[in-house]
Amino acid sequence: MKVLYETEARAVGGRQGHAETPDHLLSVDLATPKEMGGQGGATNPEQLFAAGYAACFESAMRFLAGKQKLPLKGASVTVKVRLGSVSETAFGLDVDLVAETNGLDRKAAEDLVALAHEGCPYSRAIKGNVDVAITVEAK
Repeated sequence: MKVLYETEARAVGGRQGHAETPDHLLSVDLATPKEMGGQGGATNPEQLFAAGYAACFESAMRFLAGKQKLPLKGASVTVKVRLGSVSETAFGLDVDLVAETNGLDRKAAEDLVALAHEGCPYSRAIKGNVDVAITVEAK
């Protein structure tokens, strides 16, 4: 792999702690969601993953549309992440991803999203480990 960018983040205190990057551009308090018995009131790892995946996937769509000279006028991606137990000692994720496109017909939108799913680093990183249900909305 030819490295294009490298970053890091440090977390202290787990789900009830704090995470930040050395440049302090990301500096967030963390809290266990109320749905999991926590107090809520701060972000959590699943929200951070959803935001990162959505942004990365949309960027992959825009990059590929440009490479293919597609008339993509706009795009957005919404990622819903679910955390659940897969055994008494392990947890897992599954994802619903909704990709919206503007300016492409349905077939072109579906093809673009399929290519983005093959090329997006997040999709590649979780392939085979996380179920991803993709919906394409072409406008």
